[in-house]
Formats: sequence, C-alpha cells, structure tokens
Amino acid sequence: MPRFAANLTMLFTEVPFMDRFARAAASGFTAVEFQFPYAFEATAIRALLDRHHLQLVLHNLPAGDWDAGDRGIACDPQRVDEFRTGVSRALSYARVLGVAQLNCLAGIRPADATEAGMRQTLVDNLRFAADTLKDAGLRLLIEPINTYDIPGFYLSRTDQALELIDVVGADNLFVQYDIYHAQRSEGEICTTLSRHLARIAHIQIAANPGRHEPGSGELNDAFVFAHLDQLGYDGWIGCEYKPAASTEAGLGWLRTMGHPIAVP
Repeated sequence: MPRFAANLTMLFTEVPFMDRFARAAASGFTAVEFQFPYAFEATAIRALLDRHHLQLVLHNLPAGDWDAGDRGIACDPQRVDEFRTGVSRALSYARVLGVAQLNCLAGIRPADATEAGMRQTLVDNLRFAADTLKDAGLRLLIEPINTYDIPGFYLSRTDQALELIDVVGADNLFVQYDIYHAQRSEGEICTTLSRHLARIAHIQIAANPGRHEPGSGELNDAFVFAHLDQLGYDGWIGCEYKPAASTEAGLGWLRTMGHPIAVP
C-alpha cells in the first residue's frame, strides 16, 4: 500500500500553519511535508513533530522571495551567493527536523540571463548543494514544474531533470516526480515511473484539472498507485493538492487506498 504524507502547505489551510500538524495526525497521517519551514524556529516545528508522532519527509531549499513572485533561484546567475547561503540554512533546519531529503526549485528564467548562463549556474548550484547535503547524509531533489501554472519555469519535463542529473554527476541527486505537473507537461505517467523509478526519490499527487483530490480528475489515480506497488516503490507520496472543500471532507479517497484515516 502506498504511504501518503500530508502536504501542510496545501492541506488544513483553514488553520494557522503550526496548528496543521495536529490536524494531520488526527486524520491518520503519520508523515508530513511542506514547502518552507523558515518562518518558524526549527525547534518549535520539531516539538510538534514529536508531540504528534509525525515524520517529516520533505521540505524545500529557500527559494527567494516567494511573496514577490520568486519560485526558486537556482538558475539565476545573479543570485548564486544567495542560493548557497540558502543551502546552509536549509541544512541547519534539516538536522533539527530529521528530514532526509531537500527539494530544489530551479526557478523562473531571469529575463536578463542567457540560456548558457542559466544552465551553467543551475548545474554549478546543484553540484554545490548535492556535495553539501551528501556530507550530511541527505538527498537533493529537483522538481519539474509545468509552465501553465508557473510560466517561464526553467525545469518542466522529466527528461530535462534526468539529463541535468547526468551532467551534475552526484549520486545523491534525484527527481521529485509530481504527478500533477507531469500530467500537465507530458503525460505518460506509468511509463515514466516504470522507466525511471530508480531515479525518483519522492512523488507528489493532485488531480488534473483543478489540482484537487486524487480521483477527481482525468487520471486513474488508483491504477497509478497499484502500478507503484507493482514496481516496488517504497518512498512517500505527498498529498500536495487543493481540497475542493475542507481537507477532512475530501479525505474519502484515502479510504479507498486502505489508508487508516480517522475522519468520516
């Protein structure tokens, strides 16, 4: 049976972030993920994880000024120092929170950068981050994101991510495979999983269209989960979707997966 982690950036948003841990645990989740922990003290988050017996399975490296429109800075030649400082900050949080992998958002293409400059910057930054995290026993992930939701995003397809991993040459660098983004950008979900699962360290889900609960869109999510079982995937699947109503009201799809949810 797949193991599902609650994405606290997207789920339980009707309450403040620090109250979402309790809601996730009450709903039967044993693991959580989120985009960024940096607005809070790492020790305060750790205390919530421990109190509610939750494992943190993923968070992102700092991605610039999110409120100002940044969606990562790893491909920006003008922000290399900022990126590398962010790697150190992320590592300090990871050590406290016990997370084993961090995700790097490549970012939106800067208008004043050349294609060659962006690519070399991204390769260099990924090498730096992978080397830094490897020393701490952590994995680095890169995530293709569709350019309908984020126009201009540098990395949008699985084959691009795999080629980058080859060039960087780090054995702790993997793909974060978001099924929602992949369905919008390229489709071929099960074929891609079959071919490249060994290079995929984390999976996320949401239905397309709408980015709501799995099972509400065009993809046969139950078939995909069964396929992952057949392939022997033993990682986590992050529930990174926007509930159509309240989070708890939309958790019925988990019951069909055999997940021990604790709400009607």
